[in-house]
Parts: sequence; C-alpha cells; structure tokens
Amino acid sequence: MKTIGAAKFKEHCLGLIDDLDKEGLIITKNGKPVAKIIPLSEDRNSQIGKFKNDIQILGSTLSTGIKWNAES
Repeated sequence: MKTIGAAKFKEHCLGLIDDLDKEGLIITKNGKPVAKIIPLSEDRNSQIGKFKNDIQILGSTLSTGIKWNAES
C-alpha cells in the first residue's frame, strides 16, 4: 500500500484522489500513519434497503422505554 506525507498529500490532493487504486493510500505525519483514504465501492447504493425484510422493529423508535416522572 502506498504511503505519503501529509504535506505532500496537501500539495497534490486532487491528483492523488484521481489516481487512487482499490488498496487506497495511507497519509502519514511525522512518519506515523494518521489516515487512510480508500475509494468507495461502486455498489454502495445496493446497501439501501438491504435489511428491509430481515429486521423487525419492536416498540417505539423514539422512546427509550424508561418511564420517568418529571416532577420528582
């Protein structure tokens, strides 16, 4: 996997993103890795609705289920 210093990444950011391979790029600062850039998969939209028939919501999604008295 390719690594690049943060200062050099800042100078060449757009070109590096255009040439990004599927392994990604590790950005280092003072020789230590601080970030990893990876390309998004092409099928990311297939995740929407993936669990539509697999997940069942029980109760209210807006409640914690804990009853409390505001006056106490």
